[in-house]
Amino acid sequence: MIFRSSVALLLCVLSANALAETESFVFYRQDTQIGRLVVEVDGNAAKIDFDIKDNGRGPTVAETLTLDAQGLPGDWKITGTQTFGGKIDEAFRRRGATSNWKDSGGPGSAKGASKLYIAQSASPWALQLYARAILKAGGPLDVLPGGTLALTKGERLTLQGAAGELAVTRYDLTGLDLTPTIMLLDDANRLIALPSASGGMVRTGFEGENARLRKLAADWQSARWAVLQRESAKRFDGPVRLVNVRLFDPVAKQLTAPVSVVVNGRTISGVQPVDSPATPGETVIDGAGGTLVPGMFEMHGHLGESGAMLNLLAGVTGVRDMGNSNSVLDALDRRIIAGEVAGPRIVRSGFVEGKSPFSANNGFVVDSEARAVEAVRWYAARGFTTIKIYNSVNPQWVPALVAEARRLGLRVMGHVPAFTSADAMIAAGYDEITHINQLALGWIIKPGEDTRTLFRLTALGRLSGLDLDSAAVQSTLDTMKDKGIALDPTIGIHENLLLNRDGSIAPGATDYFANMPIGVQRDLKQAWSNPDTFGGDTSAKVAFGKLMDLLRRAHAKGIFIVTGTDTGGSLTYHRELELLVKAGFTPAEALARATLEMARYLGIDQTTGSVERGKLADFFLIPGDPTRDIKAIKTVSLVAKDGVFYLPTEVYPRLGIKPFVAVPKITGPGKD
Repeated sequence: MIFRSSVALLLCVLSANALAETESFVFYRQDTQIGRLVVEVDGNAAKIDFDIKDNGRGPTVAETLTLDAQGLPGDWKITGTQTFGGKIDEAFRRRGATSNWKDSGGPGSAKGASKLYIAQSASPWALQLYARAILKAGGPLDVLPGGTLALTKGERLTLQGAAGELAVTRYDLTGLDLTPTIMLLDDANRLIALPSASGGMVRTGFEGENARLRKLAADWQSARWAVLQRESAKRFDGPVRLVNVRLFDPVAKQLTAPVSVVVNGRTISGVQPVDSPATPGETVIDGAGGTLVPGMFEMHGHLGESGAMLNLLAGVTGVRDMGNSNSVLDALDRRIIAGEVAGPRIVRSGFVEGKSPFSANNGFVVDSEARAVEAVRWYAARGFTTIKIYNSVNPQWVPALVAEARRLGLRVMGHVPAFTSADAMIAAGYDEITHINQLALGWIIKPGEDTRTLFRLTALGRLSGLDLDSAAVQSTLDTMKDKGIALDPTIGIHENLLLNRDGSIAPGATDYFANMPIGVQRDLKQAWSNPDTFGGDTSAKVAFGKLMDLLRRAHAKGIFIVTGTDTGGSLTYHRELELLVKAGFTPAEALARATLEMARYLGIDQTTGSVERGKLADFFLIPGDPTRDIKAIKTVSLVAKDGVFYLPTEVYPRLGIKPFVAVPKITGPGKD
């Protein structure tokens, strides 16, 4: 760490002579501008306007901030709305040795030496304040309301801006989240850019560097995950024998008697009697009577390298990606296959969106039927298995898009585009409806109402008046059953949307909340939405109850339910299965659906989905019995994917996560 005392002190106080100015930044999703950040600096005070809108949603934040003589926030007021409309009303004040704050978790206070306060809902401009404080301290810094931030200095590079060249330095900020925040600061420690492989933020005047910074960010992020892969992936010489384990059998939907499972290379070479002796040169892993479960499939992911590792550690060895930057996803897939980074096997869905003011900027954003059909051909030629249609696609294009997909052997699924209905999309040829709210909207909205905005979510407040026994509802469900139309409900994201409340741990996170770093814990006690937009707290809760009842009825009718989250998978995937159990699945049925039945749905059940001789070694080990309690899948002690082994308890601390379970005993020649 480097501290240039004279310059840094001047900047920390935000001298009126040096920084009396307006700073502005642009946000990108790939090449598309999606937001702005404008900061009016006057002496030691700043007024901040922050707004992002992508896919018809995003945060809108206003801040007023005053710094003290040490460059630390003394007064900070943050108001606005989060991505899904949740209220932001955060405040911090320091007077003497006493600090008081209020965030979504409620009020807090601390006395003693002045500490840097880390805001929960501030704009990214605050990151330079944190960086300056750490640089001034010369090392890691304990912060309020808890935790420690650290800054690692990286390489120097030169950016080309409107006013000429500017030298900047890369810094990685850790302690805020599960992954580092990469920032570029100039020699005056001003924030210049927050590079990201998918877009990021750049200071006005440096927009021309966006593409280059995306590439650099992808390389930097990949390098970090490559190091983690090299240091955590265990590739044993010779066979690996897992002894004293029971298998979850997804066909019988029960556990087997104790057995030994032998892995050689990428595949399972045998499922043997429990007392079978090991052969010379084997590595032996003691399962201690636990359960070996086939790797699970997250069927609604938007995968990046962080999510790839986190899903794998949670026992998710397969992810169906439902919309991404095509180039970013392709690079990630190649690196996973090559063993350079950890991650599940990826099944790709081709994202097709229509061009509008509310477009989601993934995949292909098209402006005509012809271009939509061209996108289908592009995806088919590159091995994609399905086409996902999104909100702004013109409904009149869908029959042609479906016809081309059918001709090329692809399935079609997705959102229900604006100004049409699930019934119409089923008639046009959908194979699967994505999100349970998309199914329900056709029964509760009026013609002409626009679902390209957050209205597709806030309209759920009308569910209290919906009769699920009505002819309209029953007709749709019967048609789905008769035509074999699947439903990807992503019920967990609706739980977060409708039930999370400020100050209370999110219902789906109670079992892992205490294991998370402080920043994640704060977010898990923050409402996603404003209940008033659904008609009030009671109406929001009724709406979620109605969605759960709809899911229960769909399952009982025999509609095929797909196990996806749209919340990143990993630990939230476990919650998705819990909610399926609440909706009528037995624990064993939910686990069978998540494993072999999803592999069969994807057409890869001949190589994965169950622990059998000749199949790929994709499985995870847990101490308990998930057929009795689905929550048992949360304590993963070992994961194998393609015969490479991972011990989550060894990896989690490097991500700021407290481990959940002990490491199994490993003996033999390949122990190291």
